[in-house]
Amino acid sequence: MKITALTPFILHVPVSKSLIGDSTHTITHWGMPGVIIETDTGLKGYGYTGTHANLASDRLIVSIITDVFGPMLIGEDPREVRHLHHKLSKSSTNIWIGRGGLLQMAISAIDIALWDVKAKDAEQPLWMLMGGGASSKVAAYNTDCGWLVRTEDELVDDCKAMIFDNGFSAIKMKIGKPDPKEDFHRIAAVRKAIGDAPKLMVDVNGKWDIATAKQYAPRLADYDITWLEEPLWHEDVAGHKDLAQRIDTPIALGELLYDFDAFKEFVLAGAVDFLQPDATRCGGLTAVWQIADLGHAFHLPVTPHHGDMMQAQLHLVMAHPACSLLEYIPWTLGCFVDPVVVEDGYYHLPTAPGAGTTFTPETLERFNVK
Repeated sequence: MKITALTPFILHVPVSKSLIGDSTHTITHWGMPGVIIETDTGLKGYGYTGTHANLASDRLIVSIITDVFGPMLIGEDPREVRHLHHKLSKSSTNIWIGRGGLLQMAISAIDIALWDVKAKDAEQPLWMLMGGGASSKVAAYNTDCGWLVRTEDELVDDCKAMIFDNGFSAIKMKIGKPDPKEDFHRIAAVRKAIGDAPKLMVDVNGKWDIATAKQYAPRLADYDITWLEEPLWHEDVAGHKDLAQRIDTPIALGELLYDFDAFKEFVLAGAVDFLQPDATRCGGLTAVWQIADLGHAFHLPVTPHHGDMMQAQLHLVMAHPACSLLEYIPWTLGCFVDPVVVEDGYYHLPTAPGAGTTFTPETLERFNVK
């Protein structure tokens, strides 16, 4: 089998309730720039990254996919996924002009598409090809109820609905208000509304400085918070290490780390408790598997970020022993031929061959902005 063409696309899909926001971003659409890898057998693999739907930067990503990496892939066997990942990641181009950011996101999209082809060729769902078991159970935690732009009453109502009406046993809410006292008022209201049993996570999205974190993070222990996510600037290893030594609440991070070495630095420093790689940013499923191996070696749980909208990463989570929990945000469920399904707080086992990333023709037409 040989790669014959790379067909780029850019999709901008509306988010829930027309607007979502955290401490640092407010968006109306989720961007999905990516690629369809075509082969001489007729099989096609679909891969994409996740953005805040900035058309200019999305165009840069697909240009890198086709113009920089395309010539390196045409004629190659797409089933040699790890070999091709190494070829792209260690190319002189990548090493010289960037080992993160847009280039890494382009590699991520390509890698996901390659795994999709490989699993389709094997006529297996990707979790099976990766060695997972049919008895695997992956819990879902819902983030779509916890946005910072919601009023406190809206936040409480949405969180209650996810627990009592939709069967989730874990939810995440955003914090990082200008006055942290308001955050804690909202946390207290949500915890009171959902009771003691459900897991509750909080996410600062890198908003706090170390002084604010030292003052307020210890107070999270009063609310049985499962993890404190991205309390500080994303690459601040020393700050996270300092904070981790001062608080009882576990620290989670990684959605904006772009390579294995960045995760390794946090792990070796004792600055993180939950690893959150994102296959759309850190180099695809191949890279997330390597990071999950790192977590497994240090007995740290791995809970990937949702950038691919769960479709491909669900397969990896079902196959890797360090993983048992995956973020759930349902903005794009209607876009896929085989969308993920959650029932009673757990993901259904995918059964279709591939990585679950095949878009419907209607999606490629309706949301295409290229």
